[in-house]
Amino acid sequence: MQIIKNPNRNSWSELIKRPTQTLDSIENTVNQIFDDVSRNGNLAVQKYTSLFDGVESELIEVPVSEITTASQNVSQELKDAIKMAKKNIHIFHQAQKTSKIEVETMPGVQCWQEKRPIEKVGLYIPGGTAPLFSTVLMLAVPAQIAGCKEIILCTPPNKKGAIANEILYAAQLCGVTKIYKVGGIQAIAAMTFGTETIPQVYKIFGPGNQFVTVAKQLATKYGVAIDMPAGPSELLVVADDSANAAYVASDLLSQAEHGADSQVILVSNSESFLTAVEEEISNQMAVLPRKTMAEKAIENSKLILIADDQEALDFINAYGPEHFIVCSRNEALFVEGITNAGSVFVGNYTPESAGDYASGTNHTLPTNGYSKAYSGVNLDSFSKSMTFQKITKEGLKNIGTSIELMAEAEGLQAHKNAVSIRLKDLQE
Repeated sequence: MQIIKNPNRNSWSELIKRPTQTLDSIENTVNQIFDDVSRNGNLAVQKYTSLFDGVESELIEVPVSEITTASQNVSQELKDAIKMAKKNIHIFHQAQKTSKIEVETMPGVQCWQEKRPIEKVGLYIPGGTAPLFSTVLMLAVPAQIAGCKEIILCTPPNKKGAIANEILYAAQLCGVTKIYKVGGIQAIAAMTFGTETIPQVYKIFGPGNQFVTVAKQLATKYGVAIDMPAGPSELLVVADDSANAAYVASDLLSQAEHGADSQVILVSNSESFLTAVEEEISNQMAVLPRKTMAEKAIENSKLILIADDQEALDFINAYGPEHFIVCSRNEALFVEGITNAGSVFVGNYTPESAGDYASGTNHTLPTNGYSKAYSGVNLDSFSKSMTFQKITKEGLKNIGTSIELMAEAEGLQAHKNAVSIRLKDLQE
């Protein structure tokens, strides 16, 4: 990893860049596939599944029998672990429920707000090199709590045309309505337009590679909402010499093994600690099954020496990490001062893996600096806030003149008339 010492603020814009492909090259591919799927439906989906996943199959939807068999093939120990994680995720997201907000803004003018579930949601679950069944829990559990009627799941098949047993088990456990063996751009396009088999949804959730991220953004052009732009994973750790170098190295590698386009960064005020972590990374990476992938991600990653803690905090907020770990004597400064991060992990015994799996918080988070404006997935992501109002005769008398004056000032006579005609009847 590259060690960068006390970078000048003028160089920060370069340091916070992510290792992503140019948008133009990705957009062309995504646009072509979207156009094909919109016109040719299942045929286009099958074509791209064959091209990208190497699977020839006309069976897109996973039958119930396959889900049942898959569930039987998951060990009881893993089932228990998944159930525990589901329980914690459910507890945390259930606690986010809010009741109706009701207020009388003035006599006779009653306003209130209520939540309504999004009826049709699509969950994208990465398969590829690591079938992320944990993401099923993170998306399906809050969707179920929110009361979404249709929960559609798309995930790429493996080379044998199958979906990981764990994904199917978790989906069944969490009340997913339908499961489809479709991944990548074609899955996002299918949920955007609908095909003969895959229904159109109102909102698409889930992380993915750069192509999936751009596909989700393109879906918004066709009236389908998305949770957020969630691309390749990233982690930033701030740590001083009070931290454990082996722990920090393990956290950095836990994100680096996601994929070659992942990025991990360590910021520290101790050069000797940076060196110790670098050595630990080398030692731990040597025995990782996904060593090759982690190595490529580490090439895109950085060790940064920043002597002053406040300046380090400023840099971290400029970066806006997806995951942010704090292992510092000056813990309060970083925890209270962080404004741009997807999810924060505090202390030496809070590995980022806990949030990925079982602590209860959601691991579907904004990447590529989008944490400056986006939240991670939460219960509200699966619902809409609707406002209501009811005005009595007294209320219209109290508020009517103001509406008339404002409408007239904007030159909207029909707006004024809608009030005036009622006020006239009340006066008579």
